Amino acid sequence: MDAFETLYRKSSGKVYRYLLSLTGSPERAEELTAETFYRAYLHIDRFQGRSSVDTWLFSIAKNVWRTEQRRAGRLAELPEDRPEEGDPFWTRLEDHDSAMEIHLALHRLPEPFREVFTLRVFGELKFADIGAIFGKSESWAKMPY
Repeated sequence: MDAFETLYRKSSGKVYRYLLSLTGSPERAEELTAETFYRAYLHIDRFQGRSSVDTWLFSIAKNVWRTEQRRAGRLAELPEDRPEEGDPFWTRLEDHDSAMEIHLALHRLPEPFREVFTLRVFGELKFADIGAIFGKSESWAKMPY
């Protein structure tokens, strides 16, 4: 197994969860994760080691997402929500309502709080790495204001 494949296996889940939190769509998150690793592969020679590899990948993912947003004119796709076979309707409804409350609360957070939260919770990044993404300190990432 080569080094890039090892990197993909280690970090793709974190990148996917981060992009899922930004897009709200598993399909888009998968596509953008693939694009992120494609760009990372093309430009691996630009990684200088000033931050962790995960921080570098999250920066690429953020840029990939921003590029998509500009291309789409910032119009969000509405995901198709079809119940899975054998899944009780009320259970799915309760799960959907709970998830919706969380997404709405997260959506109401102003930037950079929302992105710091997303990177920390979904991306599982350290505060030092989050600070590096924003060009700020670890202390700033702990309390972005």
